[in-house]
Amino acid sequence: MAAAADVPVRICNQEIVKFDLEIKAAVQDIRDCMGPVSKLTELNAKVKEKFQQLRLRIQELEQMAKEQDKESEKQTMLLEVENHKKQMLSNQAAWRKANLACKIAIDNAEKDELLRGGDPLRQRKATKESLAEGASNITESLMGISRMMSQQVRQSEEAMQTLALDIEQSLLLGGNPHFPEAGVPELKSIANQYTTLALALPFEIQFPYVWF
Repeated sequence: MAAAADVPVRICNQEIVKFDLEIKAAVQDIRDCMGPVSKLTELNAKVKEKFQQLRLRIQELEQMAKEQDKESEKQTMLLEVENHKKQMLSNQAAWRKANLACKIAIDNAEKDELLRGGDPLRQRKATKESLAEGASNITESLMGISRMMSQQVRQSEEAMQTLALDIEQSLLLGGNPHFPEAGVPELKSIANQYTTLALALPFEIQFPYVWF
């Protein structure tokens, strides 16, 4: 029975690894993209879909971990979940940097095209329109990444509050004396993860009222 129960966990972990590799490859494609803007938009849509699939698999693994009967197995699986979440956060940061690098590359390509000659007025108009479209798409993509990261911050905060309440209730009711020792490290881990997520958010999300 134990071996049969391990099958869904193993499959879920394999899918998480698969989506992680696919995201890394797609982010590299964005980093290498030289335009046009429509190509960048297409690549970003692909990455966003992969992130959604990855998040669902991580949530499934977390739920399976909570359903484990043995505390040792539960804690081991929750540690795997935390590592997967950290890796996803790292991929999101790489995604954001790749978009910025691609935007710079597209801008430089537009400037080079303008300097090569032709009708200056027509090229200037085309360049402005292209840059405006590119800025709009890049902004939308970056805001999407920021919303995903902000959601993770809220989820970590809720988990930390729930765990703290469980520990407090256990102590008041004179429950299992080993629970606090098991719970406190997990609480600290969630707190550290929450802090890491918050600091990783873009400046404009951390400080929404500061404008340049």
